[in-house]
Amino acid sequence: MTLPVTEQAAFAATLVDEWVRAGVTDVVVAPGSRSTPLVLAADAAPVRVHVHLDERSAAFYALGIGLATGRPAPVIVTSGTAAVELHPAVVEAHHAGVPMLVCTADRPPELHGVGAQQTIDQRALYGDVLRWRADLGAGDLPPSAWRSIGARAVAAALAGPGGPGPVHLNLAFRDPLVAVPGAGVPPGRPGGQPWHTVERGDEPAAVINDLAARRGVIVAGAGAGAGAGAGARAGAGAGARAGAGGPAALASAAAALGWPVLAAPVSGYRGLPGAVAAFDAILRHGSSAEALRPEVVLHLGAPPASKVLAAWLASIDEHVLVDPFGRWADPDRVAARVVGASPAAVCRALARDVTAPVARQWSDGWASAESVAQRAIDGVIARHDEPTEPGVARTLTAALRPEDLLFVASSMPVRDVEWYGAPGMRCAVAANRGANGIDGLVSTSLGLAAARRDAWTVALLGDLALLHDAGGLLGAARRGVDCCYVVVDNDGGGIFGFLPQAALPAEQFERLWGTPHGIDLSALAAVHGIPTAAVGRADALTDALDRARAAGGVHLLHVRTDRAANLAVHDELVTAVARALG
Repeated sequence: MTLPVTEQAAFAATLVDEWVRAGVTDVVVAPGSRSTPLVLAADAAPVRVHVHLDERSAAFYALGIGLATGRPAPVIVTSGTAAVELHPAVVEAHHAGVPMLVCTADRPPELHGVGAQQTIDQRALYGDVLRWRADLGAGDLPPSAWRSIGARAVAAALAGPGGPGPVHLNLAFRDPLVAVPGAGVPPGRPGGQPWHTVERGDEPAAVINDLAARRGVIVAGAGAGAGAGAGARAGAGAGARAGAGGPAALASAAAALGWPVLAAPVSGYRGLPGAVAAFDAILRHGSSAEALRPEVVLHLGAPPASKVLAAWLASIDEHVLVDPFGRWADPDRVAARVVGASPAAVCRALARDVTAPVARQWSDGWASAESVAQRAIDGVIARHDEPTEPGVARTLTAALRPEDLLFVASSMPVRDVEWYGAPGMRCAVAANRGANGIDGLVSTSLGLAAARRDAWTVALLGDLALLHDAGGLLGAARRGVDCCYVVVDNDGGGIFGFLPQAALPAEQFERLWGTPHGIDLSALAAVHGIPTAAVGRADALTDALDRARAAGGVHLLHVRTDRAANLAVHDELVTAVARALG
């Protein structure tokens, strides 16, 4: 019998191969049709396959293997009530802290909601007792993600943020179910290693030893210092630079390793030794990006906003991700190791234990590129008398004091501050970069101002972000807080001009993405009793900020820009940096 070669058979084989690489030795199966691709993959793998007619018994059998070995024994069942039968064992695994991997086959999306047999909603079947779950529709994932899913499932079952426990993969399969993978299984990591591993403990010695004396970079984002959530991010500026934790620990680790720090503003690391602020512009220059390619990347905190940085990092083989709660901040699925530890503790251990930094030429190359890029950026911005969006970001971050707090909107403001903010900025920087939305930003900045009365809060917003939360202005002037809104107004969605949608016909683009609103934002603020000032020249922003600071209360500084001109000045900056580096 000649079996067809299908992508889903290759997907199933890849999952099982990653399980084996992660130490899985046993798989438990309850007979069924829809689960056939995964059952055949398990039967072809070097694992023991245990068959049980009753799904409830199969799940508890797998629980027993996990209890005895400390490793999950994936339990594979078909769709419908078969998946429901696993619930008692899943609950026990949760409360007992036993690693368990539940794999429920499912009908593909087109068979849901139409009365197809043996089809129920399995996506959130086990409620909130899981360490991790993934609902994977047939054909949803590119092959580049398959190994990551397989490895992460085992890693989460072994060492999720809540300790060992149950993981659920809900896998929709289409006909033909009986097939072979052919040559479709993507290659794994060398030496039979799993795609991801998870390590716990404040000072994982193996990680520290592996990083020493190699060419590497540290990518520092929100939480890179304290790693304790939004509160740490909001206060991670100059105030965190003294003492043993936060940026001070990171500076010591970078010096011990001899590595540069590609520092997002929210890391609190801008302006400290070894910081590279112009990484986006540098990495747009092909020969520089290649010459500065590291052997290993250490990720501390959330990823920066730059897509250019993300694409460059994805081409590097070895990544170590450190997060105090073991969260998976790895959208490109590149991390070979996820270390559940405090970034500050790991940095202190690196500073203490690494005695052989990489050759000085490595950090010198990055420092030289940073210096050249920053001079080129200064030159371009100085040539513009009119306000530009990168110029606003640079002037604002240079003008704010160490005790000030800058709140930056998602969309273009956070990118302009990341790419073109003053390299020596001293203020704390906060942003809503969890879900990266533009909603609620007016209110968030007022909340920051209310909680941080020792700081002057400045919010850099786009016009759409202000309009999206215009209701937050209601009563703002009477809240007794000091908050200044610097609003860059290009009459619409400026970020979309940088995206492929901009190539569509102009009328269609403007109607669906440009979305000009035509609203006088100064008049809107005046309705709420908020004093406003128009900033019509690049050199007028600092004086306007000083007046708002001296007056106290809530203010709005209105900076009008043009979307087409904004595209042009960004292109001018990229060209100038490339020419200088070249």
